[in-house]
Amino acid sequence: MPPRPRTTDPRRRRRRIVIGVILGVVVLAIIAIILVVALIVSLLRPSPPGPGPGPGPSSSAQRPSAQSADCPDVQVIVVPGTWESSANDDPYAPSANPASLMLKVSKPLGEAFPGSRADVYTVPYVAQFRNPTNPADRTTDYNTSRAQGTARAKGKITEVNQRCPLTSYVLMGFSQGAVIVGDIASDIGNGRGPVAQDLVLGVGLIADGRRQPGEAKTPGPDPKGVGAEVALGGFGGIVPGIAMTGGRPGAFGDLKDRTYSICAEGDLVCDSPTILNPIDALGKLAGAINNPVHALYATTRYWNDNGASATRWMFGWARSLISDAPRPPHT
Repeated sequence: MPPRPRTTDPRRRRRRIVIGVILGVVVLAIIAIILVVALIVSLLRPSPPGPGPGPGPSSSAQRPSAQSADCPDVQVIVVPGTWESSANDDPYAPSANPASLMLKVSKPLGEAFPGSRADVYTVPYVAQFRNPTNPADRTTDYNTSRAQGTARAKGKITEVNQRCPLTSYVLMGFSQGAVIVGDIASDIGNGRGPVAQDLVLGVGLIADGRRQPGEAKTPGPDPKGVGAEVALGGFGGIVPGIAMTGGRPGAFGDLKDRTYSICAEGDLVCDSPTILNPIDALGKLAGAINNPVHALYATTRYWNDNGASATRWMFGWARSLISDAPRPPHT
């Protein structure tokens, strides 16, 4: 008697197919996460081409009618990117990395105005990003570096505000420095300090890792992607030392109309794919592997606005803000 043919339960077959698809998506998501982390670490290593917070912000009704003669009209706070500063760098003559992108903005600003009009302060911090895929890497991890930069930037703002309550502020940062400045601007715009929002003339961010389209003004190109911390926000602290904090609660609040975010298409630090769509993410990541865009904001190769590079645009924007800033009375 011939053997009876085997029958397959259709429901069991469908379950196997569904499980297989789910496992495939999970594997793709894991690969995408690993690629994003590895690529961001690589992008943040471009080749060359503190006090704690004080009292909350004061309202305009609480301010005096004049301030000390040694107070600047405008305090410019500049936070460099990864590998562009050091914890003991000179805030008025930064030399930790002579090729620092933000030097191309801060140096000409310092030359354009006397110190009484604009005090240009570059926040010194460790500015490192340990590679979690390399056990031999002994540099400082991102969480620690970012915390130090944030504390020192806030500390300087608080110190100036307590001594010079009528001084206005321009805040600028690149890469890790843009995350730090953006976080502080979000606090200010949502009433969380360290100064009142009406004292902030403007906020300039280049390659912000927490960027979300529509939350700030966007000169030049406006990529559809999001900051790496937003793309990976759902995975939190899955990688030790690199807490992906997602978007900013309240975005920039009252500072939205004064915050400018520059991002070049293909820069995974600010233009990452959404990892929840792993197939699209892998395609975008593959196309960015050999893309040096993050290191070239001082050129017009990947980003420009009417022919101006990102650094040139930011210098012109900041110079205009300072030129038009209030001139508070001095005693």
